[in-house]
Amino acid sequence: MFDIRKMEIKRKISVYIALCFIVTLVGCKKEADVKKEYSQGVFAMDTYMTLTAYGEKGEEGVNEAIEEIQRLEQLWAVTSTTGEVSQINKNGSGEISQDTIEIVEKAQEIMEDTQGAFDITIYPLMELWGFTTGNYQVPKEEERNERLALVCGENIVLNKEDKTLTLEMGQKIDFGGIAKGYTSGKIMDMWREKGITSGIVSLGGNVQVLGTKPDGTLWKIGVKKPGDTEGNLLGILSVSDCAVITSGGYERYFEEDGVSYHHILDTDTGAPADSGLISVTIVSRDGALADGLSTALFTMGKEDAITYWKEHKQEFEAVLVEESGEIWITEGLEDKFSTEESYQIIEE
Repeated sequence: MFDIRKMEIKRKISVYIALCFIVTLVGCKKEADVKKEYSQGVFAMDTYMTLTAYGEKGEEGVNEAIEEIQRLEQLWAVTSTTGEVSQINKNGSGEISQDTIEIVEKAQEIMEDTQGAFDITIYPLMELWGFTTGNYQVPKEEERNERLALVCGENIVLNKEDKTLTLEMGQKIDFGGIAKGYTSGKIMDMWREKGITSGIVSLGGNVQVLGTKPDGTLWKIGVKKPGDTEGNLLGILSVSDCAVITSGGYERYFEEDGVSYHHILDTDTGAPADSGLISVTIVSRDGALADGLSTALFTMGKEDAITYWKEHKQEFEAVLVEESGEIWITEGLEDKFSTEESYQIIEE
C-alpha cells in the first residue's frame, strides 16, 4: 500500500529540484550573455579606432557605432567634397544637421568658458603651418597675424531654426579638437538605449567607457608617458562611466633647423603653445568637454588650468605634466590614479 503523503512530498521535491536546475541554467545564460564580448577595429577620422561592447547586443551595438562614426566623419571631414564642414568652409555658409548644431553649440560653450583657448575657427592657422596638408612650414609673423585675425569663434552665426551655419569672410572651421570626444559620447548614449551596460571605445587614444567591466571592477586606462616611444605609461586611471582624453605636443609635430613645432596652436600668438605643459589628461563624463578642455588647458598653462579647474571642478578632473617632469593631479583623482612617479595634488 502506497503512502500518498510520501509520494506528494517526493513529487514536490522533484519539482523544486527541476525548478532550481532551470533557474541555474537561466542564471548561467544571463551571466554568459553579460560577459559575451564583441570587438572590432576601424580606421576613421584619421586614426585607428577600437570598440568593444559586452552582452547579447554587443555585436549589434558595435556595428551600429561604426556606422555612426563613418557617418559623422563624412559630415565633418574638412577634406570631404560633400560634407557639411567642407561645404561651409568653401561657401562661407550652409545647411547643417542636428549633430553639427550640437557640436558647434558645445564648441562655443567651451570657447566662451576658456576665453578662446579652444576655438574651432583655428583651421586657417592649421593650414598655414601645414598640419592639415603635411606641407609643414614655419610661417612668418606677418602671415600668422593675418590668419590670427580670422580666429574668432564669436563671429560664426549658428541659426538653429533654419539649421544653418555662417562664417565671416575668410574663416574656416575644423572639429578636430572635439569630434572624437563628441562621437564617443554619442556611442555611449546609443549603447545605453540598447541596454548595453559595459563597453569601451578608443578613438585614437581618446578613451570613453560605459559602466564598469563585466565583472563589476573599474576600467583601467593607461595614461601615456609624454614623448615615450616604447609604450611606457605615466600612470593608470581606474574609472567608470567617463571619458579619459589626453593632449600632448608630442603627438603631432615637425622639426625645422633643430626646433620642434607641435600642432596645438595658441589662439593668442598663432604659434605652437609654449605654456610649460607637455601633456594634459581630462577625465569627465562628457566626452566632447574632455576633448575640448584637453586642448584648452594645454594652451593655458599650469596656473590658469588650475584656476579653471577650481571654477569648474564639478565637470572634470585633470592630470597635468610640466616640461620639468612634475606631475599635478586634481584632488578628485587621488584615489583613482596610480603611478610610480611622484606627483602633487591640486586642492580647491
